[in-house]
Amino acid sequence: MRVSTPLTLQADGNWNGLALRPTFALLHALSTSTSLLVAARRLGISYRSAWSRVSDLEAALGQPVAIKTKGHGTVLTPYGRTLHATLSGMYDRLGPLLAAEADRMTEALRRLEARQLPPLRLAASHDPLLLGVVEARADVELAIAGSLDALSHLRTGSADAAGFHYGSEGPAPDPFGAVFRDPDLRVRPLFRRQQGLMLPPGNPHGVTGVRDIARLDLRFVNRQRGAGTRIWFERLCAEAGLESRAIRGSQTEEFTHQAVAALIATGTADVGMGTPAIAERFGLAFQSLGWETYFLAARTTIDEALLTQLTEAAGRAASVTLGYQSTACG
Repeated sequence: MRVSTPLTLQADGNWNGLALRPTFALLHALSTSTSLLVAARRLGISYRSAWSRVSDLEAALGQPVAIKTKGHGTVLTPYGRTLHATLSGMYDRLGPLLAAEADRMTEALRRLEARQLPPLRLAASHDPLLLGVVEARADVELAIAGSLDALSHLRTGSADAAGFHYGSEGPAPDPFGAVFRDPDLRVRPLFRRQQGLMLPPGNPHGVTGVRDIARLDLRFVNRQRGAGTRIWFERLCAEAGLESRAIRGSQTEEFTHQAVAALIATGTADVGMGTPAIAERFGLAFQSLGWETYFLAARTTIDEALLTQLTEAAGRAASVTLGYQSTACG
């Protein structure tokens, strides 16, 4: 017999080894009990299981370790008593060493956990769908910012990735074009979303575009400077030959689609830009202005697997959400 490093009792032949801890527990229970039934109860097993373990141990060792005696219950044989005493002495000597090694392993695992990668720092333009995707992930830390501010955080290193969008098809307009040309960044589409004008129920003024907002002198709610939605609105005004600041309320700024919708729903404002899902949530009318792509830009050093998981999750959510499309849909 010999004791190997994983603390198993090994015999010659094809036997794979007997774990010492449960062997010692069985022998110790037998040595301190008046019967096998009492020993089984101490071990928290049935009498049948206890007897099976004794039989398995004896078959492995090739020696009897316990014997039933009339009037004295089940007791250890001389071989069993010697084996029990030997194992008891071994654990007395090894106990402190094994405990110290367990402490070292615990500390090593703690240090490994402490060295795990921190969450991905994502600065992103507000979008309810993206919020839902990120909310379920512990490995992403989200900060809401306008599209240009999100990209600024990425450039300065205060974010690892940025979510941004712009309202036009074809080549990226300024100032977004530089992002796609940066060799240190990977840029991928997350989803497409519809944007338009959110209006009181029934669209009582018959608004179809930005010219109507100016013509009817409606109270507009704008997004904050640097927001992709605001940049789109200002481009629409320029295309219509309008000065955006000439529109009443264009200097009234909110940071989310929900905040804009809430002002319209309470009668504080007449119109603002947002998505159909938000308009529906607040019971508002919606007049589409077109579709845009929401992008994710990340440093090339960021884990590709994590970015792929985010992209796929966003695509799945977009395919089943009003006013959104997966980028796989074209």
